Amino acid sequence: MTPPSSRAADMKKKVLVVTLAGAIAVVVIVGVIIATQGSTSAPKAVGTLGSDANAPASLVSAAQAVGFAPIVEPGVGQAEDKPASAGQPPSATTLLPVGATAPAFDLKTPLGDSVSLASFKGKAVLVEFFATWCPHCDANAPYLEALYTSLPKSKVAFVAINADGETAPSVYAYHVYYGMTYPAVLDPSSKPGDFHNPGAAGPVTTAYGIEYFPTFYIVDAKGKVAWRGDGEQPDALLKQELLKAAGA
Repeated sequence: MTPPSSRAADMKKKVLVVTLAGAIAVVVIVGVIIATQGSTSAPKAVGTLGSDANAPASLVSAAQAVGFAPIVEPGVGQAEDKPASAGQPPSATTLLPVGATAPAFDLKTPLGDSVSLASFKGKAVLVEFFATWCPHCDANAPYLEALYTSLPKSKVAFVAINADGETAPSVYAYHVYYGMTYPAVLDPSSKPGDFHNPGAAGPVTTAYGIEYFPTFYIVDAKGKVAWRGDGEQPDALLKQELLKAAGA
C-alpha cells in the first residue's frame, strides 16, 4: 500500500493507488462525458430519480463555484477492466464481516431527497463510500455508471455515500459531472468537508468502518453484507457479486 494522498492525510484516510497507465484512459473517458471544464456556464442537469434537473439555481450556482475537476494521480484507473479474479481483499480491518446486518441509513441527496437502505428492500445494493477529491473514486465513477446502466433495476440498486462529510454543492457537482443516474447522498459530520478541504466521517460512514476511498459493500436482498472491498476493484467482480447477492 502506498502512503495516502496529501488531501486524505488531514483526515487520516488513505487512498489506494494502482498503476499510472489507467490514468490516461480515465482522462479520456471523463473528457468524453463532459468537455466543458473551465466554462463559466452552470453544470449540465442530468437525472437521478428525476432530481438533478430540478435543482434550484442557488445549488447549481454553488456547485459551479466548487470548480470540480477529476483528480489524477499516478497509478489510478487500471483495475476496473481486469477479470473478476484480479479483485483484491479488503485492506481495512474495520469493515463489517460478510453475513453481518448492514446498518440502516436514511440520508439525503444534495437536493434533499431521502434515500434509505430500507427503500431498496428485496434488491441487491451496491453501496459505495467516496470523496469528491479522491482520484480513485474519479477513476471508478464512469465504470460504475456503465455497470449500473447494464444491470436489471428490478434486482439491483446502487447508492453512493459521501464519506467525508462534504457539502451539498460539492456532491452535486461531482454527481452532475459524471452524469450519475443513481443517487449520491450526504453523510453530514461535525467537520464538514468539500472538494477543496477534507472533512470528517459522518455517522453512517463510521458505522460501516470506512478507512479507505473508495470502499464498496454489496448488501443482499435480506439486508446482510454479501461482499465488501476497498480500493479500485474490477467491474467484473462487482457485477459477479451483485448478481450473486440478487439471486440472478
